[in-house]
Amino acid sequence: MAEEKSYYMTEEGKEKLIKELEYLKTEKRKEVVERIKIARGFGDLSENSEYDAAKDEQAFVESRIAMLEKMIRNSVIIESDNENTNTVTLGKQVTIAEILPDGSEEEEEKYTIVGSAEADPFEGKISNDSPMAMSLLGRQVGEEVIVQTPGGEIKVRIKDVK
Repeated sequence: MAEEKSYYMTEEGKEKLIKELEYLKTEKRKEVVERIKIARGFGDLSENSEYDAAKDEQAFVESRIAMLEKMIRNSVIIESDNENTNTVTLGKQVTIAEILPDGSEEEEEKYTIVGSAEADPFEGKISNDSPMAMSLLGRQVGEEVIVQTPGGEIKVRIKDVK
């Protein structure tokens, strides 16, 4: 049997997944089952779009439950590494600045490197599997790093690690 993937996350991220799982199992499942019952009452199921939509939603909810259970079961909690504060590691916030061709720097950007399960670019949390994070992991404050992005290579300088 193939080894299951590990899902790196913070304790906070795991708690968030557990809450979502509980909601889906206790509330959302019941809502969907009720929608299916109501839709069945509309008659012929072969031409019943409400029934089809409810069944699709049920399939989505069940697959999400299965995924969450797998992620929680295979979670690996990110331990904070307070000893090496200058090295970029999982769970740390890194401040970078893009270095322009003329040598000047763009405005600083801050990212927290987290596991893929809790990545949220809008909150500044990037996945450890992303090109940016993979280029930064293991590097230290002051280093210049080339990052392969979909738009081409960019050069960044690591300004701070917390």
